[in-house]
Amino acid sequence: MANFYIALLHYPVYNKNGQVVTTSVTNLDVHDIARAARTYGVKRFYIVTPIIAQQQLVGKILQHWQQGYGADYNPSREKAFQIAGIKSTLDEVVGEIAKEVRNLRLVATGASLTGRLSTFGELRSQFRESDDSYLLMFGTGWGMAQELLARADYLLESIKGVADYNHLSVRSAVSVVLDRLCGREADKL
Repeated sequence: MANFYIALLHYPVYNKNGQVVTTSVTNLDVHDIARAARTYGVKRFYIVTPIIAQQQLVGKILQHWQQGYGADYNPSREKAFQIAGIKSTLDEVVGEIAKEVRNLRLVATGASLTGRLSTFGELRSQFRESDDSYLLMFGTGWGMAQELLARADYLLESIKGVADYNHLSVRSAVSVVLDRLCGREADKL
């Protein structure tokens, strides 16, 4: 399977009024996405925020679980956080990954994407058949700003449940997407 990465983008994203904003990093997102990413073989998980205070907060969370008491108390959490990193922009993420890989493809996710959408099955096949690497981009708030979506090589179909409600937390969406793309049962979907 191809190398793949995750970026959790806190800017530029929309708020519920359609304005471009920076959202706050949440402790639960950092913990849960790092654990899901490690479970599904993600090469690196990036938390992306331009706000220095938020970067420092994430740094403290990561440090706590990677060193000293936190690492001793919960070694599996320390292992999950080994793949986590902090960046200010998507460009920084892409630049770092580009040092390791030749062809990086950007995949945008979202609950209300439109246009030519790739299905989970199509993207899963791409992962298996291609030598390319993939960056799965997840937006916070009310989704990624158009400038981020415009950079994507692929727009992934949204997760559809059985109800008319469609507003998962980002950490839930990451887990579902990872399982559909990389889970052992994914080929049966």
